[in-house]
Amino acid sequence: MQKIIFILTALILLSCTPKNENSIAEPMSKKKILKGIQSHDKALFLLNDWIRDPYIVLGPDDYYYLTGTRPAPNDPREQEDPYNTGLGKESIVGPTVQLWRSKDLATWEYRGVIFDHQDGAQYKSGKEKYKDMMERVLWAPEIHWTGEAWALLHCPRHYSNLVLSDSPELTPNTEWESPMIDGFNNKHDPSLFQDDDGSWYALWANTYIAKLKDDFSAFDGEPVRIDPAGERKNPRKATDKEYGPGEYTSVIGHEGATLRKIGDKYVHIGTAWSTDLGRKGSYNLYYCVADSIFGPYSERRIIGRFLGHGTPFIDKDGQWWCTAFYNANVPPLSTDGIETRDLGETAQTINQRGTTIVPLEVKVLEDGDIYMRAKDPHYANPGPDENQQFWF
Repeated sequence: MQKIIFILTALILLSCTPKNENSIAEPMSKKKILKGIQSHDKALFLLNDWIRDPYIVLGPDDYYYLTGTRPAPNDPREQEDPYNTGLGKESIVGPTVQLWRSKDLATWEYRGVIFDHQDGAQYKSGKEKYKDMMERVLWAPEIHWTGEAWALLHCPRHYSNLVLSDSPELTPNTEWESPMIDGFNNKHDPSLFQDDDGSWYALWANTYIAKLKDDFSAFDGEPVRIDPAGERKNPRKATDKEYGPGEYTSVIGHEGATLRKIGDKYVHIGTAWSTDLGRKGSYNLYYCVADSIFGPYSERRIIGRFLGHGTPFIDKDGQWWCTAFYNANVPPLSTDGIETRDLGETAQTINQRGTTIVPLEVKVLEDGDIYMRAKDPHYANPGPDENQQFWF
C-alpha cells in the first residue's frame, strides 16, 4: 500500500513540475499523420525543425515541397535557443533557402540549401552592402512552378528577390537567374499568383498587386492597392504606415499576403495580429473576395486563429490545408480552453515549434461567394482579444 501511495505521489509531483522552456515537442508519427490526412478534421504536427512562414506546394513531379524562414544549416542556436522569435539582434534567421520534399506529407526528405543570398541580383551586381550578419537574413521564401522553371521569391524588402531556376529539379546545384535584376527591390513578403489565362501577378506588403510580363523581366502595369471593404478601429498610432493614419483602418493585415482563385472569385489572404497591435494576441489569417483581381473586395473575414502567414494549399485528394508555425513571445500554450482565452497581453500561440498543417473547409456558396475556415475547433474561431467583429 505504501508503495502505491509513493508512486501516486511521485506521479502527481511530476505532473505539477513545469516543463523545460527549452524542450521541443516531438512531431506526430507517420501513422498518425496519414490517419489525420484521411479524417481531415484536426491539426497535424509534421516537423519540429525551427522554421517560420512555412510554405508547402505540390510540384509537377507529384512531390510536396516545403520551405520557409530558417537558421543557417548547423547553427547550434537552433537547439540552444529553440523558441527564438527570429526578430531583433538575437535572431537566428540565416541567409539561405532550405528545402524538404515528401510524397505523402508524413515522411519528409531534407534536400539542403537550394538558394543563398549570394545568388540574388543585388549581391551579384555589387550594389548590396551589408553592415553585419543581421543584414544577411533571408525571410519568407516561396517557390512557384511556372510550367518551365521554378520561381523563387524572398524578402526582407531591402534586398527582396525574384529568381528563376535553370531546371525543374531543385537541388543545392540549382542555378538561378534574376530576370528583373534589381527591379524587384523593396517588396516585403512577396508572393506570386497565376490567373486562369496564364498571366502572372506579384503581390507584396499589404497589399499591392501588379501584373508581370510573360518572361518575368518587368512589371506590365502600375501596382494597384487592394484592401477589404469596411472599417475597424485602428489601435495603432495615427501615423502608422501599414494600417494607415486615423481612427479606423481597412487593411487586411500587415504581412503574409497571398491570392487564390476559388470558383469564380479572387480570394485575397493576409496576416495580422488579433489585436491589430504588433506582437499582441494571436497571429491570424484573414481573407476577402472579389469578382475582379483588382477588386473591389468584400469585407475582411477570418480563416483561422494561429494561422498567420500560413499557406493554404490543396493536397492530392483535393482537400484544403493551411500551414501554421510557432510565433510567440512565450512557449506554446495548452489547447485546453483556448477558444475563450484572451491572449491580448503578448504574442501567444498553441503551435509547436516547426511545421503544422491545419485542415480548412472551403466552399463555393450558392451565390458564388466563398467560405474558408479552419476545421479544427482550436483554430476555427476568433478569440476574445480580436479587434474585429465578424459576421460571416
